[in-house]
Amino acid sequence: MTEQKTDVKQQNHKKRQQKLKEQVDSRIAAASTDKALLLVITGNGKGKSTAGFGTVARAVGHGLKAAVAQFIKGTWDCGERNLLQQHGVEFAVMNTGFTWDTQDREADIAAAELVWAKAEQFLLDDSIQLVLLDELTYMVSYHYIDLDRVVNALNNRPSTQHVVITGRAAHRTLIEMADTVSEVQSIKHAFDSGIQVQKGVDW
Repeated sequence: MTEQKTDVKQQNHKKRQQKLKEQVDSRIAAASTDKALLLVITGNGKGKSTAGFGTVARAVGHGLKAAVAQFIKGTWDCGERNLLQQHGVEFAVMNTGFTWDTQDREADIAAAELVWAKAEQFLLDDSIQLVLLDELTYMVSYHYIDLDRVVNALNNRPSTQHVVITGRAAHRTLIEMADTVSEVQSIKHAFDSGIQVQKGVDW
């Protein structure tokens, strides 16, 4: 490639990047509203809880106070909980495992109610700046927790409190309420190929 062609390519690249920068700067300047966010991370792919816990870790890293209500999971060691509790993150854990393991709807509902009662306390506490409601979508779709109670708690939380909700098949009401919705899709999963879940990666 000649020196002249190289210069033209560099100039064209610079023009494209400058145009992109102007577009990004314009969007940043237009984002004038400052408010606490409701985020929903849903879909059938792996990584929804991981993304939620990543947000908690980010908040804690910035010196914010966070709390976690964990539904469905909880009968096994949890790497995120082991780490975050050391940094002052309070957990409320359903601690029953998956519904196909328990096979006891009434016991599952009772366990969900206990964790939800604690979650409601988190959602009233203005000293907590971020609440993760991990796997809450299942509690709504299984009718373990009434949707209206969830909506009421979210609407009446402190104005400075961010909330992250994770789980498959998020109810359309939660999606409509949310400021940000991300859908995690499954393209390929190691477990489907007979590979065991891996400590530190899958749990």
